[in-house]
Amino acid sequence: DDADYRRLLQMFLETLGHEAVLAGDGSHALKILQEPDAPALAILDWTMPEIDGIQVCRAIREARKEPYIYLILLTAKALKKDIIQGLEAGADDYIIKPFDFAELQARLGSGVRILEKHAQLAAAREELRVQALHDSLTGALNHGAILDALRVELDRARRHKTEVSVIMADLDHFKKINDVHGHLVGDEVLRTVTQRIRASVRAYDSVGRYGGEEFLIILPDCDVSGCLNQAERMRVSLSKEPIEFQQIKIPITISLGLAASAHLDLADTSVLVGAADAALYRAKENGRNRIEVAASADFKAQTPSA
Repeated sequence: DDADYRRLLQMFLETLGHEAVLAGDGSHALKILQEPDAPALAILDWTMPEIDGIQVCRAIREARKEPYIYLILLTAKALKKDIIQGLEAGADDYIIKPFDFAELQARLGSGVRILEKHAQLAAAREELRVQALHDSLTGALNHGAILDALRVELDRARRHKTEVSVIMADLDHFKKINDVHGHLVGDEVLRTVTQRIRASVRAYDSVGRYGGEEFLIILPDCDVSGCLNQAERMRVSLSKEPIEFQQIKIPITISLGLAASAHLDLADTSVLVGAADAALYRAKENGRNRIEVAASADFKAQTPSA
């Protein structure tokens, strides 16, 4: 709460290689700490105008902000009950004024090490989350995650009165690739196919490996006509060049079935996917390397009877 003291701390922190952001009162401090690029560590006085340091600590901890912010109370309040109150409010450390700069440096070092551990844990958590949602071979969303993504898009479409289209795509004669060239080559084909599918759709479309060599692609805010254009672009992208691996050239074609949510009053995930799958089956029956659009009968076939 003292301007000279703040400047002194600023100079000390900058000599240690830190970037110091100054706040003259508790409200300003809390605003800074709530921003997306907030400092990772805060040194707070207990007594500050508007909002005190204890209130700032509580507000930060109640918000459960990520990444973690390390909070140090630097105050003249030296009674044991004050220290306990400060730590219970969410402070990670407590330094009593007047303080020794060497002690502050040591405490800052401890805080930095703890923040590094938090960052490592957060990165590990994110990696586990990604692994749980993505297919390990292709990097596409896995079966469960792509269906969850479809539910989210259908809910959004209901709220905004827009359409969602889906494409069910299946590689033609994939079993033959595995039988002739082996599973190592088959795996490379699946990886390359996933890359080509992603390159042929919009940035906000979702691509999932539905199972085996079958992919489910979700196209938000897209009607049947737009979906048909996307599907044709995908089919051409996959078939125009063979996949090369270990000096082997493997020609690829794909069959696609598509369905749009406009066919249903209340779009249902299983009905929409089932209709696209029925259209895909028809594309296979009609010669492969082609696109079929789900008809009204395909949706009715998927709707459970009362």
